[in-house]
Amino acid sequence: MKLTTKGRYAVTAMLDLAMHAGPAPVKLADISERQGISLSYLEQLFTRLRRQGLVTSTRGPGGGYNLARPSDEIAVADVILAVDENVDTTRCGGMGNCHNDQRCLTHELWTELSDQIKGFLSAITLGELMRNGGIKEVAERQDRVQQGGTTEVRVPIGSARG
Repeated sequence: MKLTTKGRYAVTAMLDLAMHAGPAPVKLADISERQGISLSYLEQLFTRLRRQGLVTSTRGPGGGYNLARPSDEIAVADVILAVDENVDTTRCGGMGNCHNDQRCLTHELWTELSDQIKGFLSAITLGELMRNGGIKEVAERQDRVQQGGTTEVRVPIGSARG
């Protein structure tokens, strides 16, 4: 199984949206700039995410997107499935016709792996990811870069570790 760009970008964009959520909607152009994802691709993804009820949109000046429900109620699996991404590791798509229209020798193994992946991704919410210190650090760096700041880490003299 390989998660495609579509699934990766959808999760990345939704996490960015969750981290920048506030009273005003978040513009896709801002997500595009921070994450290096083309605006037209984000528009396609967010159309699907809106149809699946994960985001709401506001049109016009000052428009953009908001999460449709709290970040702790949106699982990573919800996002991946909303953009028609498949997390099935079987060769047959779970149909059981992988070897001469019959189950292959390892069908159960790949089915169980698919179930584990789905369970793992269903158990992680955007809210949980937002509380991850490493993710917060990356988001802060991206915000500084977007605002024209530096990505350098400055260590005060005398506090360097050796």
